[in-house]
Amino acid sequence: MNPPPPVTDRVLVVDDEPEIVALVAYHLAKAGYRVATAASGQDAIDIARRERPALVVLDLMLPGMSGFEVLEVLRADENTRDVAVLMLTARREEVDRIRGLSLGADDYLTKPFSPQELVLRVAAILRRVSQPQTPSVDVLAFGPLKIDRAALTVQVDEQAIELTPTEYKLLLTLAERRGRVQGRGHLLETVWEAAPDIQTRTVDMHVQRLRAKLGVAGDLIETVRGFGYRLRTSQARGA
Repeated sequence: MNPPPPVTDRVLVVDDEPEIVALVAYHLAKAGYRVATAASGQDAIDIARRERPALVVLDLMLPGMSGFEVLEVLRADENTRDVAVLMLTARREEVDRIRGLSLGADDYLTKPFSPQELVLRVAAILRRVSQPQTPSVDVLAFGPLKIDRAALTVQVDEQAIELTPTEYKLLLTLAERRGRVQGRGHLLETVWEAAPDIQTRTVDMHVQRLRAKLGVAGDLIETVRGFGYRLRTSQARGA
């Protein structure tokens, strides 16, 4: 039997079902992650603030505080806003998935789930958000939008814009390929490192959230109906 991989990132598993917590924690620990657990939303927030995990596996149905509320708190706190979040829930309604993604979740997995798939998704998210950026003095500027690839910052009209790692990578991907249409499937592969046929709605919700954060520069991201998105170099109206 091959030895387990070396211990790497800390993952916080939040669920009020002990069996689910034990299952997820076992497979993540087996994959080499350091695992912390919580059974309530407030405990999850306290642990996340104290231990700063790389990723939170977050159930929606929690006692006292829903997973949505926990996600909102994490994203509003400057100490936890960059923590990756994988939503885990028995609720399959699209409206729940859309709400979770619009609040800043990085991915969404429904119960019952394959433990192996969960581990793979955790690994893909962590690769995406922790991938070292190539240092560059280049500043990409389009009208009021400015992206500093060396400092990993985004500004609109000289005001700093706070983005999650996924939102930043999505914007940078569109900016580096400005003027060219990027299909949803291609963006899933590039930004989310996912198969191109998995949850293309994920792209739409992150684009919607990104546009809202960019404010006056949001309409630089153009929807190309039936294909995907592209970043225009000017704010002239497009399709």
